[in-house]
Amino acid sequence: MPFESVKSLIKENLPDAFIEVEDMTGTQDHLAITVYSDQFKGKMLIEQHQVLMDILKEKLKQEIHAVKLKTLTIEKAREKGLID
Repeated sequence: MPFESVKSLIKENLPDAFIEVEDMTGTQDHLAITVYSDQFKGKMLIEQHQVLMDILKEKLKQEIHAVKLKTLTIEKAREKGLID
């Protein structure tokens, strides 16, 4: 499963997002996904993760076995020095 398809799917739904996808095990079905988006403003962490899980639900049924999510607003990511 190409990571670009995961990135594209997220980008379609969160156009302002900074996205990083990593293979955690070498099997390409256990992914660490980091997303910074202002669409997360005002949402609790669980709500941010629910947004991503909803976006990825079809891929989770077939291609992705496990995901580790890291989400922040773009503002918080900048404050932490994670992006410029």
